[in-house]
Amino acid sequence: MDPALAAAVLEVENFVAQEGWDRPSRVFALVPTATLVAAEPDLAHAMGLDEASAEGSFTPVEQELDADRPVEEQLATMMWPDSVAGCAVTVERLVLPPSADAGIPDDPMAAQEYAAAHPERQEVRIVAGVTRERATYCALRLRAHDDDQSVVGSLDLVPELLELLHVTFEGDDEEDPRP
Repeated sequence: MDPALAAAVLEVENFVAQEGWDRPSRVFALVPTATLVAAEPDLAHAMGLDEASAEGSFTPVEQELDADRPVEEQLATMMWPDSVAGCAVTVERLVLPPSADAGIPDDPMAAQEYAAAHPERQEVRIVAGVTRERATYCALRLRAHDDDQSVVGSLDLVPELLELLHVTFEGDDEEDPRP
């Protein structure tokens, strides 16, 4: 586990939690704090950062998203400059117990309606983060247990979302299948 990544994911989770629920997805670049301190000393000073506090940590920098397009679609086309060491995304979703799997319709709209009406649904906020070195960390908060002590952390909570984040660091070499 990368402790700097875990700390950054939890920082992002805490930040978005302060704004409440029913929010759109958000994406954050994770910049090594030492790089920020070196490049922007006045900003770092204003943030209370110095070289000692910057060592081995990331500073989340929120990126703009198109609210009219699914975040997964946007992640598939994102690429980060070399100065970005990692990234994190926040999403809110409905989750169902395994016993509901058999009843989920194949049609995506019908499946969404099914989940929204299911009596055992849980609303969750997930923050997933990755680094260029392929470290991962996720944090999950249930709306039903909306307090900082109930946030659950894991290395691989949402594998498909983590893979979408990893793709943003693959570069545009000849093996890259994206246009």
